[in-house]
Amino acid sequence: MENKFLAYLKEIALLSEAGGLAEWDAQTGMPEEAAEYRAELSSYLAGQAFDKATNQTMIDFLTYFKNHPEELSEFGHSVFEKVKEEYDLNAKIPAEKYQKFSRLTSVAHSKWLEARKQKDYKLFKEVLEEIIAFEKEFIPLWRKDEATPYDVLLNQYEPGMTTAKLDLVFEQVKLGIIEIRKELAEKGTPPRTDFLKRYVPIPQQRKFVTQVASDLNYDFKRGRLDDTVHPFMLDLNRKDARITTRWDVNDFSMAALGVIHESGHGIYEQNISEKYDYTPLAGGVSMGIHESQSLFHEIIIGGSENFWSREFPVLQRLTGDVFEDIDLTTFYNGLKKTESSLIRVEADSLTYPLHIIIRYEIEKMIFNDNLDLNELPRIWNDKYEEYLGIRPENDLEGILQDVHWSGGSFGYFPSYALGYMYAAQLYHAMNQDIDVEEILASTDYRPITNWLTKNIHQFGSSKKPNQLIRDATGEELNPQYLIDYMRSLYFKVYGI
Repeated sequence: MENKFLAYLKEIALLSEAGGLAEWDAQTGMPEEAAEYRAELSSYLAGQAFDKATNQTMIDFLTYFKNHPEELSEFGHSVFEKVKEEYDLNAKIPAEKYQKFSRLTSVAHSKWLEARKQKDYKLFKEVLEEIIAFEKEFIPLWRKDEATPYDVLLNQYEPGMTTAKLDLVFEQVKLGIIEIRKELAEKGTPPRTDFLKRYVPIPQQRKFVTQVASDLNYDFKRGRLDDTVHPFMLDLNRKDARITTRWDVNDFSMAALGVIHESGHGIYEQNISEKYDYTPLAGGVSMGIHESQSLFHEIIIGGSENFWSREFPVLQRLTGDVFEDIDLTTFYNGLKKTESSLIRVEADSLTYPLHIIIRYEIEKMIFNDNLDLNELPRIWNDKYEEYLGIRPENDLEGILQDVHWSGGSFGYFPSYALGYMYAAQLYHAMNQDIDVEEILASTDYRPITNWLTKNIHQFGSSKKPNQLIRDATGEELNPQYLIDYMRSLYFKVYGI
């Protein structure tokens, strides 16, 4: 019976993979006019997978194993618990309703792209209202004992996380960042950055980022790099974890750091234990843990001068005379300059958490306070002015910059900031076992990848996020590690 159960779960996994391929193509190469047709395909596949996950056959499996738990192996029991958890979450949502929601989010992506082109939030507002209406309809069906509606959404991406916890850690991080920025402004010397805007053709950038991703142990035999509007990683399975990026010929660092980030996601998926294949335990456990892996690579590894002592000469070689007059320290310090910016994905590592806190506060207002969506652009702009001292001039650099809401991913954004905190905590724990900076100064980063695989990657979704972090670091989430890391890094760069 267990084998039949696992075979049925494989069918669901295969449908999800097919849907993932359809969506990957939609965001990387689909003809613009095909959006409506692709929405039909994507919603159909999602509906089929959803139906199999909640229909009578699934109910029969769950009922049988509830009454005959002795027939499950230890592995089968772990899978059963995860399947039941997901069933309890979604069974109350009619399959037809879920399929409509899936189709809506597929259409919304093209609406979001058009609104971005026109720099006009009004072109996106109507479909956004529909998405939020669906989410608000689903929340009572998902809700267990969460304190607020937004807590229900948080739990989708980071099980066990609440607004009460986030309010505390975000306040600590916000105050810590503000204090660091104040000291840098009063006592520091900003590094030179003019060379970062030098022209680097895309083919040269592509060669460089491909080399860096390979050095980091992202396996291109089990992945690929494609172009998109908003970078992402797609995990079809552990042998097909794809990454994407976008390019700017006058800002090579955008694609370089972006690919390092997405490679971290891909490396996570590529190193999950094969025993979880085609089960709900096959993917990363939460978005916070997933972001801890991408941000460990982007912020910890990509924030190390030792790392760039290896990779900068590669960049110099590939770009000819573009950076021949720039030494390593000048290059590294320039990469780490901090200043207020409007675009989240282009923000420096010190100010980035403030971008996330802004989104977190707005999402809370939408779901806990029923915010009037007509007010979204103004509130967004006001918060940027309050926290970062700058104000968007149009909707493209303001409310329309992120893809997440077009996909209904409310509650996702806090995962980025949690990922920052987890990454700094993992870095501290890793240094108890290996000398991270010494390894980054070498030509072989595998000890770092191996440590992460041993402590994070291999487990897939078989552990809860808080258990995974506790087992890996010996303590619960502690935001102070991030504040201390940022203080040490930026004080060095700014000569304090």
